Amino acid sequence: MDLPPVTAPDVDARRAAVARHADLDVPDGALGKLAELGVWLAAAQGACPPRPLARPRVVVIAGDHGIAAAGVSAHAPGATARQVTAVREHTAPVGVLAAVAGVSVRVVDVALDSDGDDTGRHRVRRGSGRIDREDALTADETEKAIAAGRALADEEVDSGADLLVPASLGVGATTPAATLVAALTSTEPVAVIGRGSGIDDAGWMRKAAAVRDALRRARPHVRDPLALLRVAGGADLAALTGFCVQAALRRTPVLLDGLVVGAAALLADELAKGARDWWLYAQRSPDPAMALVEEHLGLSPVLDLGVRLGDGTGAVAAVPLLQMAARLLAETDAS
Repeated sequence: MDLPPVTAPDVDARRAAVARHADLDVPDGALGKLAELGVWLAAAQGACPPRPLARPRVVVIAGDHGIAAAGVSAHAPGATARQVTAVREHTAPVGVLAAVAGVSVRVVDVALDSDGDDTGRHRVRRGSGRIDREDALTADETEKAIAAGRALADEEVDSGADLLVPASLGVGATTPAATLVAALTSTEPVAVIGRGSGIDDAGWMRKAAAVRDALRRARPHVRDPLALLRVAGGADLAALTGFCVQAALRRTPVLLDGLVVGAAALLADELAKGARDWWLYAQRSPDPAMALVEEHLGLSPVLDLGVRLGDGTGAVAAVPLLQMAARLLAETDAS
């Protein structure tokens, strides 16, 4: 994939923010993580003090997975459509918290196992393949999904979004995500299997078997991110990968949250070196695979909430802290 180089966040703005914090009328280091957030936001915006966020935006990318038929989720295959409806009606956790945090939410169907709807211009296919037995996508579908994710990021930035939260909805989606993390970090299946949607021990064993079989198919492609997405990913994961890449290319800060987004971020960083400099890890997930993502990307979480939803709930909870960090830099008296 031919991509332009990623421009690094503004070093001069970062230095200015560090110097400004040193001049504030507070003890040295007393603002802790809030100071770090302000410096990160200043570098991302190229301005010191940073501007308060005017249009933070969650983009939930929804898609079904054939692997759900293997009983890897506590939810029945096809339940994603109901979850999407809850987000659109603001009754899902991300919608409830978004209203509190001043964040808007958009849901995009890229691969629901349904006939689609009238907003489906980014739709790639109906569900993704069952990755323990077949490829998730064709090569053309992989490219189409990545292009859809990049187009979504462009649409949001062009509409004024100044902070992006990529998010995911899809029954069974953590199974391909765990497979991709295992492949990219050379980890055995049992070390990446979490409880996801709340599976019991029998479900955990089914999920472990599915990841084992999918990983066997994926490992020959470990050096090729597009092939990994084709063989063991899915349309939603490919779209999220493209989204994370394009956000970095558009110099727009991103809050990462959840295993599916984390797996996509690993692939995005492979495709566009330096993209990780535009990302902040919102909150530590209890999913074991996310610890590998955190280590591989060199990111530390802002919060440790134990939220394992993939719909952006944890990231939305971190947005008010970024707003506070920006105002501290702008409004605190200097010594």
